[in-house]
Amino acid sequence: MLFRAAYARRVRALELLFPERCAVCASPGRALCETCRPSLTRLAPPVCERCGSPGAWPVRRCGECSGRRLAFARARAAIVYDQRARLLVREWKERGRRGLAQEAAALVAEVIPQPDVEAFTHVPGDPERAWKRGDVAPRALARALEDIWGAPSVELLRRTHALPRQRGLALADRRRNVRRSVAAIGPAPRTVCLVDDVYTSGATADACAAALRRAGARRVEVVTLARAVR
Repeated sequence: MLFRAAYARRVRALELLFPERCAVCASPGRALCETCRPSLTRLAPPVCERCGSPGAWPVRRCGECSGRRLAFARARAAIVYDQRARLLVREWKERGRRGLAQEAAALVAEVIPQPDVEAFTHVPGDPERAWKRGDVAPRALARALEDIWGAPSVELLRRTHALPRQRGLALADRRRNVRRSVAAIGPAPRTVCLVDDVYTSGATADACAAALRRAGARRVEVVTLARAVR
């Protein structure tokens, strides 16, 4: 708690020196301005019951997840990962704007019903990239959701080895890269919500959920800010 209070004071001091700009359009005033926030495309039903992919009607399994043995019970995202969402995520992750985690959490809580779980955890970041960026976006999002939804955010997963960049890879290559790339730190609660910034292929969520299941979790739900829509 002392660390968070000190960090909040530093953030307020920096805001006085460097006025906030919108992560999407760069207009001064707020981290996400009143024009850009409503322009982000919300993911509303109908969606696939399992993976959350939007469609014309609700289905238990869609073309994206049918035939795959997924370790998580359900995945949901708040917004479509389109050009505006990419700008938001880039400012948040690549340019170290940590305050955007609060904006992301507010969007998630606006769109996604609170999962009925014992705890939140997050997709672990690559140590080298986390050191360069100064934080792990999924961890910041999980902590912000803890403040909104009340369930504790806990560290349950770690990277077992560094991953090559996933951007631009085919789905099969993404899945092969992340397989067994994460492990549980210790025992997991029976019900867990796994938090990430973007759901792309589901490979990372599946690998993390599998690690949590091996550590004792019986049900793993996935919540992300954005989702790639094919």
